[in-house]
Amino acid sequence: VSRLSSEVVWLSVQTGQNATARTGCREFNPSAAMPGFRSALVTAACAAQLRGPVQVDAPVAAVAQNATTRTTGQICPCEATSAMWKAPQPRPAKCIFIDLGAADGNTFNDFISNKYGPVSNCPSGGAWEAYLVEANPRFAPKLEAIQKQFPGQVHVFTTTAAYMCEAQTQFFLDTQNHEHNYWGSSMYNKHPDVVKSGKTAVNVQTKNVIRTVMESSTPADWVMLKMDIEGAEWDIVPCLAKSPYANLVDRFYLEEHPKDWNDGPTTPAQMESAKAELRSKGIDIPSNYHSQTF
Repeated sequence: VSRLSSEVVWLSVQTGQNATARTGCREFNPSAAMPGFRSALVTAACAAQLRGPVQVDAPVAAVAQNATTRTTGQICPCEATSAMWKAPQPRPAKCIFIDLGAADGNTFNDFISNKYGPVSNCPSGGAWEAYLVEANPRFAPKLEAIQKQFPGQVHVFTTTAAYMCEAQTQFFLDTQNHEHNYWGSSMYNKHPDVVKSGKTAVNVQTKNVIRTVMESSTPADWVMLKMDIEGAEWDIVPCLAKSPYANLVDRFYLEEHPKDWNDGPTTPAQMESAKAELRSKGIDIPSNYHSQTF
């Protein structure tokens, strides 16, 4: 999780007409247009044309007592596509904000406060929808309150960990970093903050990130995928790169953590190759992204 803040602006959002328009967006030079902004964090002036119920969680301590043990390594195999997934019905284009590692909703609040670009520039006169995924049960009440505040626009998935398939697993809690919103909670017991916290674990459901993208987004939408999940990106990103639905994503805000926090087989070279594959599909991945979690 970030110790830094980021400054992210999009210039405008409009639906593109074809693959050429999408490629042209990626060739825009934001540094020349807006001096002072880091070019990697300023988007092109167009959008793409290519391309559960809320849970009521038990208190953290009570859930932790019932946590089961899992082996190291990947929790379940990559599921990059499925005939069971259902695309949205035809509807007007909108912004889609998918927040993986949503914490207490702070990044979502940045989104609606225009820190990821003017929400009024979203397609169809500023239409948007958000999906907030968070495994730490500590944050469930605040996320559920946000969903009630924005009925039909915000969908929260509490006690749910973002991953590349659907299963159940342990999630290890950071119980030490009170001033930093418990930013070290992770699916992996190697995380230093997890170790400091005595490897306190809860049982969670995993949510397939790729399925979430496919079932929430249309090619005309402007889709922002934010991923700050303390090491699980080393499993998910290569799986996403294999998916035929990856190019539904326009902007991928990836906070990358040390490889040694993750138990899976992905090497640094394979991770770089996966990011290159995503970029080749027209996805903008800002460099050195950090999400603000406190």
